[in-house]
Amino acid sequence: MSDVIIVSTNYVPGHRVTEVKGAIWGITVRSRGLGGNLMAGLRSIAGGEIKEYVVMLNDARNLALQRLKEEAQKAGANAVLDMKFDTSDIAQTMTEIVAYGTAAVVEPISEKGQAVSLS
Repeated sequence: MSDVIIVSTNYVPGHRVTEVKGAIWGITVRSRGLGGNLMAGLRSIAGGEIKEYVVMLNDARNLALQRLKEEAQKAGANAVLDMKFDTSDIAQTMTEIVAYGTAAVVEPISEKGQAVSLS
């Protein structure tokens, strides 16, 4: 299957939805570890951006997004509509990152509004 189209809207421009597969998500839980938390704690005293957490959360969001794509493919979808991220803390030491949306099958449409053959 080709790459999955992911959009934060409930439609893909130039495509029509032919089938909705349902809600899907990709999830990861991360912890900085003692060394990372110590460095971040020291940086928080001075104020400003805490780069250790920026890197960790960026990596975690990318992993959650990759897992979302994999779940879409498993569901037989080629698109995820209305994709969003959500985060929450677990026991003040871990962060859960979820990418979620609606798995769907979409197909390109012509300028006249007719489906274009994908074969």
